Amino acid sequence: MAAARTLEENPGLLGPTGRPLPIFPDPEPLLTHGPARIAAVCNQKGGVGKTTTTINLGAALAEHGRRVLLVDFDPQGALSVGLGIQPHELDATVYNLLLEPGLTAHDVLFKTSVDGVDLLPSNIDLSGAEVQLVHEVAREFVLGRALQPVIPDYDVILIDCQPSLGLLTVNALACADGVLVPLECEYFALRGVALLMETIDKVSGRLSPKLQMDGLLATMYDSRTLHTREVLAGVVKGFGDKVFHTVINRTVRFPDATVAGEPITSFDPTSNGASSYRELAKEVLERWRLSDLAGHAPGG
Repeated sequence: MAAARTLEENPGLLGPTGRPLPIFPDPEPLLTHGPARIAAVCNQKGGVGKTTTTINLGAALAEHGRRVLLVDFDPQGALSVGLGIQPHELDATVYNLLLEPGLTAHDVLFKTSVDGVDLLPSNIDLSGAEVQLVHEVAREFVLGRALQPVIPDYDVILIDCQPSLGLLTVNALACADGVLVPLECEYFALRGVALLMETIDKVSGRLSPKLQMDGLLATMYDSRTLHTREVLAGVVKGFGDKVFHTVINRTVRFPDATVAGEPITSFDPTSNGASSYRELAKEVLERWRLSDLAGHAPGG
């Protein structure tokens, strides 16, 4: 049987987004680590793959030698659960870090079972932070101040935001260098994107000029259905190059991995889901490299 054509042999091959599929290079190994680039994984709609993306992109980046810190910034604590940690058993979480003077990120850090990946966990206590932060001075920058001491220790910090555009999400955006938006391939998921973009523009204009759009990630894609194909085509038509070439297909292996408390990259390393997130990691790192060359370095 003839060998399948590779991308190298057919660089004009179209990907799921309908655009020619680039070949993303393997990232260069790092000689030194830090300071971290911070990315907020954000969408005010729930159930679009934010937590799945944070866990699996983080694990895939770690496979490329990046030191990664994941921040669970959702009171549901799904990111913590997805890494095998029981939120209700925690003595100190991101909530304590935000509101208790003298506590540092190092006091709250967890080493996960994934090499190169650490976690700042969360639980339901965080739901009270929104109200308590209202009276804080510079309330939009509390998370950024809390993360400052650990930024030199990591290459990437990914913040898993809660499904809302409230004060906690604004905190995540205000300290981030970029925003990664997972977007479920169904019609109603599109309706809130304009509001999210408006919020990002406001934060960029009023609080953090460095904030930029890292990209929109199509999730829960099923090429067998006309609906998801049409939605993805509409996203690409509306947002163009802001849409990642990598697309995350719908699969039962993601919830299975969550139950097991580990990333898909270790739970089922040869699965399509693991391959997709490894490809996304290469695409994200290449986008960041090109952004740095264009003069948008982290913190700049």
